[in-house]
Amino acid sequence: MNFVQPIRDPELIRAIKEYLRINSYRNYMLFVTGINSGLRISDILLLRVKDAKRPYFNLVEMKTDKKKRIEMTPGLRRGLKDYVDGKEDHEYLFVSREGVNKPIGRSMAYKILREAAEYVNLDDIGTHTLRKTFGYHFYKKYGNVAMLQQIFNHSDQTTTLRYIGINQDEMDKAMKGFKI
Repeated sequence: MNFVQPIRDPELIRAIKEYLRINSYRNYMLFVTGINSGLRISDILLLRVKDAKRPYFNLVEMKTDKKKRIEMTPGLRRGLKDYVDGKEDHEYLFVSREGVNKPIGRSMAYKILREAAEYVNLDDIGTHTLRKTFGYHFYKKYGNVAMLQQIFNHSDQTTTLRYIGINQDEMDKAMKGFKI
């Protein structure tokens, strides 16, 4: 399993959004949901239309089996409102083109993200990149690692900082300024 990174550059995020929006609104909304919620891809793929009609996601995490309530950002709420218009409550939010009302799989989500990453010439991208990108930008905006730790259900702050790539940023910065 490869180690994936958050997307640190807001311009690359914008370019990926534009690429996905033009090619597939479903794929665009998958990306937007991931980078604005901090949810794992396994939880995002199980969301249904009815879940997008509230101002928050209320779910039980697949990995931890813990209940979780995540308030939606205003932009995500607006995007999902348009996206679910005309869809039935029982439908999966990110429905596969194969079968009847089946969500896309994790491997398809990976393929979607890899294709978009390739378009903007990014490496170290995977499905976890969405969650890490959310965490990275949340931390940069608020500097509140304790809150982010709770959002991610991490056991300690060191894990959270390493997970979102802050430790890597600090090491890179130190190495660039180091000389003997």
